Amino acid sequence: MSSLYMAFRKSHLVVSFIRWFDTYARETTAKDHPDAERVDLIRCIPFFLLHVACIGVYWVGWSWTAVGVAAFLYFARMFAITGFYHRYFSHKTFETNRFWQFMFAVAGSAAVQRGPLWWAANHRHHHQHSDEPEDAHSPVQHSFMHSHMFWILTRARFNTNLKAVPDLAKYPELTFLDRFDIVVPMFLAASMLGLGYALEYFAPQLGTNAMQMLIWGFFISTVVLFHGTCTINSLSHLFGSKRFKTKDQSRNNPLLAIITLGEGWHNNHHRYANSTRQGFYWYEYDITYYILVMMSWFGIIRNIKQVPEHIYREAEGGTAVAVAHEAGE
Repeated sequence: MSSLYMAFRKSHLVVSFIRWFDTYARETTAKDHPDAERVDLIRCIPFFLLHVACIGVYWVGWSWTAVGVAAFLYFARMFAITGFYHRYFSHKTFETNRFWQFMFAVAGSAAVQRGPLWWAANHRHHHQHSDEPEDAHSPVQHSFMHSHMFWILTRARFNTNLKAVPDLAKYPELTFLDRFDIVVPMFLAASMLGLGYALEYFAPQLGTNAMQMLIWGFFISTVVLFHGTCTINSLSHLFGSKRFKTKDQSRNNPLLAIITLGEGWHNNHHRYANSTRQGFYWYEYDITYYILVMMSWFGIIRNIKQVPEHIYREAEGGTAVAVAHEAGE
């Protein structure tokens, strides 16, 4: 029995390592398994190293160029998450063609928050069970740190539930990006090195280099982006105002709306998730929505979904009811 157990443990270690590169290698833990909610330390090593690498800033220093690239990549990839992973892949709040759909998936993959199918499947599940026991990242049901980040590291959460995203899983190019979700981030990291080398050689007056660009442009930018995104899972269900009396604890938070380019209007979103815009009123700034509107001018996307009048009447008339699980919303 002992030898069989050791063989299993070794097998788990090997599979965890393989899944750094191929996330579909094998489903290791079912959600009803006793170890389902345990953090898979081996599988999470790349995630931990991503954070540890930020310490490298003490050796590489900083430059306005490196910080500027980091800020730009934060903004661009936050938009990829909010506009594409969230409002398109998760909720289909607008339409596009297959080419742009693939480009959106590539852009979202660069954020290092796993593949588009994994992201959409988990988010759709969140809306179905928001702040209920089945909600993996509810601060109402779990600790703050679990809802903020540890849920994503548990053994049961590495699998992509393809049954939850049949509309996306039918595209082999999206499945490829989801299965090999390390490809785009590795390309981005290599690009940062290449950019640093090029600037060091052709524009030495900028005072940057390859390692500095890698640390700031990839590692620091990615880690800040990750935790900025995760504030919607944790903080936006704890702090803010509730315009609508939804069955969950989703809140509207102006500060988080700045950090996440509009996602902070979370109570609005949980009342009517089919809308492209989450800032329902002109004073609720929603940068993601503004950019998507501009993209529609060039024909990149189409059929942007707006907030229906009955939602506005509900809010302004003070007659909001518990409708978090209303069909289609």
